[in-house]
Amino acid sequence: MNKTMTSTSLAIAVGAALVMAASPATAADGSKVMEKEKCYGVALKGKNDCKAGAGTTCAGTSVRDYQGDAWSLVPQGTCVQLPSPTSPTGLGQLEPFQEKRA
Repeated sequence: MNKTMTSTSLAIAVGAALVMAASPATAADGSKVMEKEKCYGVALKGKNDCKAGAGTTCAGTSVRDYQGDAWSLVPQGTCVQLPSPTSPTGLGQLEPFQEKRA
């Protein structure tokens, strides 16, 4: 094997590895492996993913733990299984809610 052939093979292998690493993971049916959904009432103070009600702008602006109008992105289908002490059901919600007081 000559030096040019080895360099070319290495370049192709590295290029293929980079393409594979940059591609999103997909399931056998071609869909994305992990879709996300907004889950209200599960973020801790200052740890929400985006807008948390009136007077806030985006990520990290929630003013209290488990704020009913602050959301975090979670794997789809898991929101209503996550604990939320301020939620009427005690679990995360797919829509903003009025917090219950302890």
